[in-house]
Amino acid sequence: MDLGDLVDAEAILPSMKAATKKQVLQELCEKAAERTGLAARDILDTVLQREKLGSTGVGNGIAIPHGKLGELGRLVGIFGRLNRPVEFDALDDQPVDLVFLLLAPGGSGAEHLKALSKIARLLRNSETVARLRESRDAASIYALMTEQTANHRAD
Repeated sequence: MDLGDLVDAEAILPSMKAATKKQVLQELCEKAAERTGLAARDILDTVLQREKLGSTGVGNGIAIPHGKLGELGRLVGIFGRLNRPVEFDALDDQPVDLVFLLLAPGGSGAEHLKALSKIARLLRNSETVARLRESRDAASIYALMTEQTANHRAD
């Protein structure tokens, strides 16, 4: 699986101005609604339910919120880079500035986990993360993401 299968340049928000965790999630879910045709409120409710189980702020300024929606036909990713980090209840208590929202169909067990693993691997690479933070437009962020997953596949 390539991240290009999950996210495209139109699913990238390169300079989010949200000031709270909830605003970040709302903005990402609105973009997801545009990309999927599902209601933003339903997507947000699903993501917030998952957040109640424990924060998806994984540390190092990164969060990977996710959820499953029965009416979704395929895996969908939305990536956001915040202008200013926001408090996200992350595992390391650090604010978050890079957020990758992953939505999966209701019955996608292994596929969902593989996608989460691929995203986590990409965002564990400190050089990639630094370059994502420096990137200012959707096209360069998309190119970086797809270039890095292609490099991981070649390893």
